[in-house]
Amino acid sequence: MADSDDVHRLALALPRVVEIESEGFDFRVEGKGFVWSYPERTPGKPRLLRTDIAVLFVGDEAEKQALLLGEPDVFFTVPGHNGLPLVMVRLAAVSVERLAELVTDAWRMRAPATPGGDLDQLSEQAALG
Repeated sequence: MADSDDVHRLALALPRVVEIESEGFDFRVEGKGFVWSYPERTPGKPRLLRTDIAVLFVGDEAEKQALLLGEPDVFFTVPGHNGLPLVMVRLAAVSVERLAELVTDAWRMRAPATPGGDLDQLSEQAALG
């Protein structure tokens, strides 16, 4: 079971990541968001920043649909994200190891290509704490 502390640790272990000041968490690489707290919106109520749910950049619609259909207990989406390559992850429903893969994959899709460094090893080390 993962939590927001795991998101912080995993995201900050990646190169060139910046945390944007937020009531929850918001991580970017080269100005592009790759994982952040879910801003739940309920009509007639103020926005609620959920730190038990992460919004994750997934790259494209095919990957999004694969995650949503393959693991509906872990991933979901909302109508406001239709057409966007984003999924929500229920942190309590995912292992830290799986979260490390997801965060690293999201980072890879948003970070410009750079030579050197073994991100798989870095991700594995971050997952182990």
